[in-house]
Amino acid sequence: MATHHAEIRLRTTAREVTVDITDRVRGIVRASGIQDGLCLIASAHTTAGIFLNENADPDVQSDLLAQLSRIVPDAGDFRHAEGNSPAHIKSVLVGSDVTLAVRQGDCVLGRWQGVYFAELDGPRARVATVTVSGDALV
Repeated sequence: MATHHAEIRLRTTAREVTVDITDRVRGIVRASGIQDGLCLIASAHTTAGIFLNENADPDVQSDLLAQLSRIVPDAGDFRHAEGNSPAHIKSVLVGSDVTLAVRQGDCVLGRWQGVYFAELDGPRARVATVTVSGDALV
């Protein structure tokens, strides 16, 4: 079994934004040489997340961020002195990682699925880690 590690570096442009990182993840999987296995994409940030969702209609991403803001409004009785408690709570709801199957050297995704990085306290410099493990082409 082989393992390949890589990073996706991002500079987000807004306080809350989603960034489609699907092509970058797929490029890392191809570069790994791993044909069959798993790909883990993770954010080590406590105010950001990683998720799968539709990548055909950008309105889906706008709707997602709007509903997260309705669920966790910026104004609230938060005790965290840094002032970004809503981003911490939203990151828990979104999740910090996604695991994909790798088959024939590519990520297994549904027809309309994409991998997204969710910025919830930007703009900032961010990093997503990608680990691909499995059987490499011999």
